[in-house]
Amino acid sequence: MGNAMRDISRRGLIGLGLGAAAAAGVAGCSKDSKTTDKGKTESEQTGSADKNGAGSLEEGKVIGDGSTSFTGKQPKQPPAPVRLEPGETPPQFVIFSWDGAGEVGNGLFPRFLKLAAEHDAHMTFFLSGLYLLPESKKRLYRPPNNAVGASDIGYLKDENVKATLKYIRQAWLEGHEIGTHFNGHFCSGTGSVGNWTPAQWLDETNQAKAFVKEWRTNTGWTDLPSLPFDYDKELIGARTPCLLGQDKLLPTARKLGWRYDASSSGGRQVWPTKKQGIWDLPLQAMPFPGHTFEVLSMDYNILANQSQNTTKAPAHNYPAWRKQATGAYLAGFNRAYEGNRAPFFIGNHFEEWNGGIYMDAVEEALKSMAEKKDVRLVSFRQFVDWLDVQDPKVLAQLRTLGVGQPPAGGWKSLAPAA
Repeated sequence: MGNAMRDISRRGLIGLGLGAAAAAGVAGCSKDSKTTDKGKTESEQTGSADKNGAGSLEEGKVIGDGSTSFTGKQPKQPPAPVRLEPGETPPQFVIFSWDGAGEVGNGLFPRFLKLAAEHDAHMTFFLSGLYLLPESKKRLYRPPNNAVGASDIGYLKDENVKATLKYIRQAWLEGHEIGTHFNGHFCSGTGSVGNWTPAQWLDETNQAKAFVKEWRTNTGWTDLPSLPFDYDKELIGARTPCLLGQDKLLPTARKLGWRYDASSSGGRQVWPTKKQGIWDLPLQAMPFPGHTFEVLSMDYNILANQSQNTTKAPAHNYPAWRKQATGAYLAGFNRAYEGNRAPFFIGNHFEEWNGGIYMDAVEEALKSMAEKKDVRLVSFRQFVDWLDVQDPKVLAQLRTLGVGQPPAGGWKSLAPAA
């Protein structure tokens, strides 16, 4: 476990007034992940490519050293968003996102790509830049306020870097968004991301982007295809480690032209607003079955309340905890779906904590949500595309609805006055 997980009180992650110290536990990234991909050949992990690293999908404009290439409009996108008519019932948006987004050999990345394809869902993968940097090149990373090469998450083995490249490539081609979770995941001490200045956030962001745009140079691998996107154009949003440092990140995000940030903690299930000109899309407090308090909509925060940060609790707890986690996600969803139709944001990690029960809970919840009428399982990018075409007056009316509150006179009663 990384420093992000140490000394987090059970009750510190449950309320709306989530402070910086408590928020440090939200990150949930592990230093102890397995880093083998047993039973798979290199060709199965990386896909086919010609001797120049340019596979059949990479026929667009090569960028830089060939780590990335511009291949045109992203495939498998939903229809262009349209404005809600005044008084029209809004869709129920649900955004599943993944922090780190590295394939560490546990098969979770391909598992959820398959699940998404089966249910016409799109997701956001917040890629940690270090997951494309071999540990042998760790001194290329110069984190703000920390030693050269330092990281509070582990570097991946080469075979897992290759697998991550494969699945990031596949994710984008299947319509998912590639955001950033930055690099070293520092959550405590003087080097914490919570202490970084806007200039340091810019430096960290530039490094995260460079590790994606220069993986070919950094690894020396020439037999793998390029990532099929221009990361400078693709990257429009982020989630910070531990949900810390958003206030100092936002000036940098605005300078970079980003459109949203998903780093807030303790948000409520209401229609979003902008902060410093950037859409603020927070993890949200959701009902926690069996308790009067609420829990943040992220797998690790459920874990923190169930097993007090222990990721390998006694297995006899798992069935009840899996049911409780699934119930929490569905309670948050149903409260919005039957109420104000506010978007529901869910954060996850590709981890097998407590026997993998949180991954099972996410899968079960997604399947249930996908069956409902008017539900759109989208990426953050797709959601802000929708927000940006809406009539500001209609959005303002939606913001008058509290958590779980449907319009008293029906949706038509929300039509703004002429």
